[in-house]
Amino acid sequence: MTILIEQPDLGFQVQDKVTNDHTIHELVLDGGFAVSKPVPNAGFEAPEINSFGHSFRDYDAESERQKTVEEFYRLNHINQTYDFVKRMREEYGKLDKVEMSIWECCELLNDVVDDSDPDLDEPQIEHLLQTAEAIRKDFPNEDWLHLTALIHDLGKVLLHPSFGGLPQWAVVGDTFPLGCAFDESIVHHKYLKENPDSKNPAFKTKNGIYAEGCGLNNVMISWGHDDYMYLVAKENGTTLPSAALFVIRYHSFYPLHKSGAYKHLMNEEDVENLKWLKIFNKYDLYSKSKVRIDVEKVKPYYLSLIDKYFPTKLRW
Repeated sequence: MTILIEQPDLGFQVQDKVTNDHTIHELVLDGGFAVSKPVPNAGFEAPEINSFGHSFRDYDAESERQKTVEEFYRLNHINQTYDFVKRMREEYGKLDKVEMSIWECCELLNDVVDDSDPDLDEPQIEHLLQTAEAIRKDFPNEDWLHLTALIHDLGKVLLHPSFGGLPQWAVVGDTFPLGCAFDESIVHHKYLKENPDSKNPAFKTKNGIYAEGCGLNNVMISWGHDDYMYLVAKENGTTLPSAALFVIRYHSFYPLHKSGAYKHLMNEEDVENLKWLKIFNKYDLYSKSKVRIDVEKVKPYYLSLIDKYFPTKLRW
């Protein structure tokens, strides 16, 4: 594995927040609002509690965690501007940081410090395999979906020091479109008033700079691990279907697949792919439980899928 790193200029200064004598540098990995109690249905049965014994995405259970989440979204909403995302896509779209295999990336992700994830305290590779194995059980013939589950979070390597160590607000959390009005369903919407884009007249309308039905592929989405992994997969010539790339790119786009916002920007292909994303999301979120996976036992199967859909080495 060859790693060449040049720290990108983010064009701003990140302010640390001191809470009870602790300085917060890295924050929460997932969104910051509660969801209703999951209802089991056919096949996979969603557990009622996460690894910590709380409801999924419920930050009221720990008040200090709730403060951390809110500070994360304050920084995220202020700094995720149209120009910032454009700059990050240009920088990381070069794919000149690392050359390694998919499985090497899975192992590298285990080094990422992510103890702020409210639903997970196992190594990252175990969450990826929990998700993949749960889907594999219910959809045994959709091997592309099994592999999509394995790789969907690999973009979080952007947090890794050898990758430049981007701040968490620039890598994780719920995503949302730039270049048009901010929908009120976006978690901690109030902080978007401090985003410079909110003062741009061209971005204030429902459609903004876009045409209705233009397709999400033409919409600028806030920067993070979703969009980065999409770029990695696409530019390395994966043979995964378009639904897989859609899941990878928009699995953190909760305003869309949880609240139904921004559907006016979707085209027909997006509508079809969204069906798979809604299936995937249940497994992604609710598989974060104490069901442990024997990594070595399932590794050969996933290595075979990687060989089927990806080149041996990828540019990252």
